[in-house]
Amino acid sequence: MAVQAVPITPVPDPVRPFWEVHKRWLAPTLVVITLTAIVLSVLGESAGIHPDWLLAVNIISYLAGGFYGTLSAINSLRHRKLDIDLLMILAALGAATIDQWHEGAILLFLFSLSNVLQDYAIGRSRKAISGLMKLYPSDAHVMREGKVSTIPIAQIHIGDMLLIAPGERIPVDGIVRAGASSVDQSPITGESLPVEKAPGDKVFAGTLNQQGALDVEATQAAQDTMLARIIRMVEEAQESKAPTERFLDRFEEIYAFVIVFGIALFIIVPPLLMPGMDFPAHFYRAMVLMTVASPCALVISTPAAFLSAIASGARRGVLFKGGAYLENLATIGAIAFDKTGTLTQGRPALTDVVPAHGISTEELLRLAASVESRSEHPLAQAVVQGANALSIPLSEVQEFHATTGRGVEGIVEGLHMRVGSPASLNEPLNGDLGVALASLQNEGKTVMVVRRDERPIGLLAVSDEVRPEAHSMIRRLSAMKIGVVMLTGDHRKTADYIAHKLGIDRVEADLLPTDKVAAIERSRAASGRIAMVGDGVNDAPALANADIGIAMGAAGSDVALETADLVLMGDRLELIPYAIQLSRKARRVVWQNITFSLAVIVVLVISTFALDLALTTGVFGHEGSTVIVVTNGLLQLLILPEITRRRASRV
Repeated sequence: MAVQAVPITPVPDPVRPFWEVHKRWLAPTLVVITLTAIVLSVLGESAGIHPDWLLAVNIISYLAGGFYGTLSAINSLRHRKLDIDLLMILAALGAATIDQWHEGAILLFLFSLSNVLQDYAIGRSRKAISGLMKLYPSDAHVMREGKVSTIPIAQIHIGDMLLIAPGERIPVDGIVRAGASSVDQSPITGESLPVEKAPGDKVFAGTLNQQGALDVEATQAAQDTMLARIIRMVEEAQESKAPTERFLDRFEEIYAFVIVFGIALFIIVPPLLMPGMDFPAHFYRAMVLMTVASPCALVISTPAAFLSAIASGARRGVLFKGGAYLENLATIGAIAFDKTGTLTQGRPALTDVVPAHGISTEELLRLAASVESRSEHPLAQAVVQGANALSIPLSEVQEFHATTGRGVEGIVEGLHMRVGSPASLNEPLNGDLGVALASLQNEGKTVMVVRRDERPIGLLAVSDEVRPEAHSMIRRLSAMKIGVVMLTGDHRKTADYIAHKLGIDRVEADLLPTDKVAAIERSRAASGRIAMVGDGVNDAPALANADIGIAMGAAGSDVALETADLVLMGDRLELIPYAIQLSRKARRVVWQNITFSLAVIVVLVISTFALDLALTTGVFGHEGSTVIVVTNGLLQLLILPEITRRRASRV
């Protein structure tokens, strides 16, 4: 179900039949009626009730137990297809024709009960993300024409000013225009701690305002918020089938045809060849064979695991766009990472302050940061933030002037100050500053020379800081036997320095966005299937070209949601190993289920001939295996996060 303008309870479609609209409660009710009718029939038979009454009770058990199975079989036949439901209905009717009403009714009871349990289990998995819908408030306080009114969130327009009180959930995405507070963004970005918000900061629908009041300008309607897009994407992913699941769907139709045709031959041919054989016993065995050979467990084995994995990942900030991507992620041999904004913070920070002889570090930073305070350049802001972090007071600047590519200058404390690149110098630096400059540049840092009255008095170095969790994430990938390559548009020295710091052996630098596509192809040739991790903007071509495109930090990035196959919320690198473990686990569970399902079919078919298996026993074995594979798919994936944490602690 796609997300509408607001989160609402689904309204039954009047065109749909009653039994479809109310299947959620009607199907379990029919299961209870079937069981009740079976019990009454058994008790009535032992008490000698009139056969006509017993027949009526048996018919009720068949009608209730086979209701939804018959509807499904008829619908498939309309599309010229055969399915498992048809096999079960035919087996039950066959049992009735040889007066084995109880066994046929038990077959229908267990089959319908199994379907109810499957629908419930997989429904829980499908709806695991629906808890996000509860994050929407039902209404919002809006300032219009100088008055505050309370309106449903469906009526919020872009540009409306919303008044968010302490403890309220934010109804739509927006920008803070007044007030200050901390906001719990964990449902959207996965950040464990509240984030401080001030005027100019973005806020997201479904996040919880803490102690302060905020005035928020709406930038999205309710149906276009980040929360709505997350829900839509997960629901669409759960409808998208993995290759294994698509194969089993095709296999079911062919297999059902083979079984029906084979059973028909089994019923007809032996009596023709052996006229004196016991036909009722032979027909009974055919019904047992049809039941135990039905591939219910086999067909349900894949969606049970993949749907559970998609829901489990979504609750932890890993959004797969479909079962195919979940399955394929387990097969990758390498991951290519964009550097800036992915392995690094994506913003420059002051790392080194190198004063010349006779000047203190504080004085150098005070003079440089004062003149840089008038500039909006990211490098200038990094210097100012560095000074602020050390509580260094800044001085007034006069006659400020900025020259693109060369730096800034101005009068500070009566001194002519200039901060610029080494290329802006008239002559190379010598002595200690020259040695420091070469050393800092070898580390891949951006270096600025500070001059007072045209005389160099020190150096400032700025670099894009490596994410704290990046190194441990790379170690975990290496432990999982997955190769890592770093792609960047930065020059070689910077790339090599960052790669060495993180323990990455393969680096490709000086790349344009289109060059990254060729780099992906080279990595694929070397390592097999490859995933690409980027920010979803300038990395879009590489994300699309990789076998699996992984977008970092989907909050606020439309391109990330559109381009990638897998989206990680909140810039959390540790989710990458988790996603791979989740994929591998799901794939392993699927093949466990397939192997188990096939083994059960083989054992039951052999037992039908070798041990003269009773229909009731075959039904219990058949339906029991179906419940087991569903439970295996759900339970093993539910314990995955704990497995992930234990493994992470050992790496």
